[in-house]
Amino acid sequence: MRELLVDAANRSGQSLQSCLLSVLEGEARFSRNAELAEMEPVGGGLLSVDEIVAAVRTARGEAPGPGDQAGGA
Repeated sequence: MRELLVDAANRSGQSLQSCLLSVLEGEARFSRNAELAEMEPVGGGLLSVDEIVAAVRTARGEAPGPGDQAGGA
């Protein structure tokens, strides 16, 4: 395992310690993904693609597109 980490550090131009820190930081950032994926969606249901597109356009301040639902999400 150490050799693989040393090779990865060398390829990225990092010290072994920097490489390990990067790996640990990445793991920490994504450690809650499984927990978040199991959570109940807000509102209890899933959004349609049209509702998602309408919400993104609203957040961007764009005018609704032809397929967007009236009233946004």
